[in-house]
Amino acid sequence: MYIKFKKPYLFEGETHEGIELNLDGLKGSDLEKAQEIIAAQKKNPGNLVPELSKVYCAQLAALSAKVPCDFISGLPAKDYAKVTLEVQNFLFDGVSDQEETQ
Repeated sequence: MYIKFKKPYLFEGETHEGIELNLDGLKGSDLEKAQEIIAAQKKNPGNLVPELSKVYCAQLAALSAKVPCDFISGLPAKDYAKVTLEVQNFLFDGVSDQEETQ
């Protein structure tokens, strides 16, 4: 999934128009890795549901795009919100559908 930024974004001397997230390529181990990274950096907001945390979603976005998390956290606020919301939507997509069929 390609997310176009509102304005070109300069990161480490390179300009980016957007970011390609490979969310479908994420595995359970990536979700666990994101939690471990956040815990090690003491950025854990204490949410009971990590998927509700922007920090967690930013880490997953970085893992899926194979960029450092600093790339995501350095985005302008609107682009950061857009990227993390896309991750959150991806994680929750179909969750209620599964509950209805059981």
